[in-house]
Amino acid sequence: MSERDRLAQADSGEQPWRAWGPYLAERAWGTVREDYSEHGTAWDYFPHDHARSRAYRWNEDGMAGLCDDRQTFAFALALWNGEDAILKERMFGLGGDGGNHGEDAKDYWWYQDSTPTHSWMRWRYHYPQEEFPYDQLVRVNGQRSRNEGEYELVDTGIFDQDRFWAVTVDYAKASPTDVCIAITVSNRGPDPATLHVLPSLWFRNTWSWGLPNRTAPAMAGTPGRLAGIHRSIGHITLDGVDEAPALMCDNETNSQRLWGLPGRSPYPKDGINDFLIHDMPTVNPLGTGTKGALHYEISLKSGETRTIRLRLTQSDRPLEAADLDAGWDDVMRSRQTEADKFFDSVIPQAASADEKQVARQAIAGLMWGKQFYHFDVKQWLVGDPANSPPPPGRRYGRNNGWWHMNSFDVISMPDPWEYPWYAAWDLAFHCVSIARVDPGFAKSQLLLLLREWYLHPNGQIPAYEWSFADVNPPVHAWAALRVFEIDGSRDHDFLSRIMHKLLLNFTWWVNRKDVGGNNVFEGGFLGLDNVGPFDRSAALPVAGVLEQSDGTGWMAMYALNLLDMSIILALHDRAYEDMATKFFEHFTYIAEAAYRQGLWDDEDSFFYDVLRLPDGHKVPLKARSIVGLLPLAATTRLTSDTLNRLPSLNSRVRWMLHTQRDYGDVISARRLGGADRRQQRLLSMVGQDQLLRILARLLDPEEFLSPYGLRTLSRSHLEKPFTVSLGGSDFTVGYEPAESTSGLFGGNSNWRGPVWMPVNYLLVEALREFASFYGDDLKAEYPTGSQTKMPLGEIADDMSRRLIALFLPGADGRRPIYGATDLFQTHPDWKDLIVFPEYFHGDNGAGLGAWHQTGWTALVIDLIFELHSKPVQP
Repeated sequence: MSERDRLAQADSGEQPWRAWGPYLAERAWGTVREDYSEHGTAWDYFPHDHARSRAYRWNEDGMAGLCDDRQTFAFALALWNGEDAILKERMFGLGGDGGNHGEDAKDYWWYQDSTPTHSWMRWRYHYPQEEFPYDQLVRVNGQRSRNEGEYELVDTGIFDQDRFWAVTVDYAKASPTDVCIAITVSNRGPDPATLHVLPSLWFRNTWSWGLPNRTAPAMAGTPGRLAGIHRSIGHITLDGVDEAPALMCDNETNSQRLWGLPGRSPYPKDGINDFLIHDMPTVNPLGTGTKGALHYEISLKSGETRTIRLRLTQSDRPLEAADLDAGWDDVMRSRQTEADKFFDSVIPQAASADEKQVARQAIAGLMWGKQFYHFDVKQWLVGDPANSPPPPGRRYGRNNGWWHMNSFDVISMPDPWEYPWYAAWDLAFHCVSIARVDPGFAKSQLLLLLREWYLHPNGQIPAYEWSFADVNPPVHAWAALRVFEIDGSRDHDFLSRIMHKLLLNFTWWVNRKDVGGNNVFEGGFLGLDNVGPFDRSAALPVAGVLEQSDGTGWMAMYALNLLDMSIILALHDRAYEDMATKFFEHFTYIAEAAYRQGLWDDEDSFFYDVLRLPDGHKVPLKARSIVGLLPLAATTRLTSDTLNRLPSLNSRVRWMLHTQRDYGDVISARRLGGADRRQQRLLSMVGQDQLLRILARLLDPEEFLSPYGLRTLSRSHLEKPFTVSLGGSDFTVGYEPAESTSGLFGGNSNWRGPVWMPVNYLLVEALREFASFYGDDLKAEYPTGSQTKMPLGEIADDMSRRLIALFLPGADGRRPIYGATDLFQTHPDWKDLIVFPEYFHGDNGAGLGAWHQTGWTALVIDLIFELHSKPVQP
């Protein structure tokens, strides 16, 4: 069976091939869901030191994890090098208050492969052979200021002389609920060494919280086997080679260790840890419990490798010993071969070998980023019957207005460690890349956040668990259109379903984020964290309203996206034609207002945020940032064919041009364009003159254009930071190409100079849209100052290559993402293991922020596809 067959069976409901996957988070501690403190101190309430000993309430975590889509059970890898003070059961990192630049994972692992149905997956980890320097990492990072770089694991010297274990985990599905597993360990160090490998199986704790009809399941361990039974899934069995000893405990909190109180079990969650490391009697001698591990103690010479064979199976009845011989070999070999064929058929053949590798590992990161997400906000606010009620203040604190939210789904996460919770605008970008390999899942994800148990009754899309009420950019409509197109432009039912929900959200924006009713919009930080001189999500330094260029640009784009949707649907159902005319007009109102309300600065040729004071005085915030470039994304075309087929829309366009001339300025004159050279009109927030003037800045290496994409702040602010005086205080924005030196908005990301993939992608796409209208007739100097002019389509291609080049070996064999770290650049065990960072140094392209934010950084997949799927010009 091919991967495409499995996808078809999963989409039709014939076989649940997506039922098991890498849905186990890599961090559940330090999250909002597990935080029952009064003031929302999530990192302090449930720190890493508690994670091995404390049962989670809402989900589980682990390394190389696998679970079902309800997280009834969890399988993951635990390791011990004989030196560490604790088992390596989960990735370590610093919390929001511990790192000098916010959250920061301190282990090194990679997602190397995964098909969409997870029929084949590969995960890689490098585990030091010396004691893991937990305390040193905490201490040194705590001593460093924001003006210094982060102190990373590689900086400790622990990988010197290659003293580490290379650990690879492969998964291959024999059926939706029968998985062959290979754990391969290699001693890369110069001396013989011993590694304890503990493949672990446990049940998520749903029985300790006092909820009705929740009884504890049971698991028994015997040499080479863990066998469990659960009322929801029946029997589940983990079989391993060589009859390894089975160690059993309970997935219950060690209350004695944490608080000096008696616990529910003498063999708690950290029982295996204490048994191995401290020789304590904390594993059940009867071989029963709710958590177990097979214990393999492996001694290898330098350079030696060993593979442990396992098989995880679910059934309605107890099973005999699993096939770990020829049948296991056949499944492993077949699934890997089928994965190769699938990706060969998907990734453009014209892409280079390095580009294909980047695309495949980016897809793997997206697939591994899918996580089970459970969060009943009402239950969280009220508390569980078996526990003490939460502090009263919680009912008036975080997320108190989102009682309707009840999540119990597999969702694509930004980063399984640093951001193990969904983010609305991140998810929209994820879906565009996911659609290249699994459009069914992409569509289901876009629809999910618009369902009744997510979308607020007032129409707001939840942002993320730290504050569902924060406002993310409205990119769902844009993503829905892209997914619709990638899937062949045929699923009109999907487009209709999502448009009905988006109408509610668009109305929320109009009613809540246009305070003056003047068609310019606010919105707050809008996902751009510290892009402004002050926190745009907090109270303003003075009385007034911040009218935002990005908020207004996003809403103009939203109106055009809904216009495009309406047109597509109206060509099949004329009832949507009225919606097309509505969104056409609404776009013109927004675009015209951006000029009338002073967001456009004609002298600077740029859009700026404007602070409107109560007396009507306006203070433009003249920091040249991505805020002023995003209005370019509000662009689409109306073809003569469309207008001829939709006479009501055609009539409204003509009426606007002849009677509403102020608004007509945003509608271009007709010209021939597109592949079919038909007449068309451009709807855009910028005309040809404004476009060229903005491009002169956008394409200037001294401003936005870097060797690896567009910076989020003009480099001109390096020498001339922007400062505004408000309320007796000065607020400044200066160019910072790497991590932020400011604590603004938590200080864990930076929009003051680095390259970010999602906004780059939107601007490249906008250039392509302008190129489709203007053709080769309109050229811009590229780069600015070079005296070389190029068509906009060729500029978009070159910008795509710059972004793709972040991940590719250059002429010197070094990948820009890895900066000056020689281990990652030259060592054969490291140099071809690719990460997909959150953002990139604005001058040299080094990867920054979360290193596993494959989510929206995976848009590099789409750039590769677009660049190499274009028809060759004769």
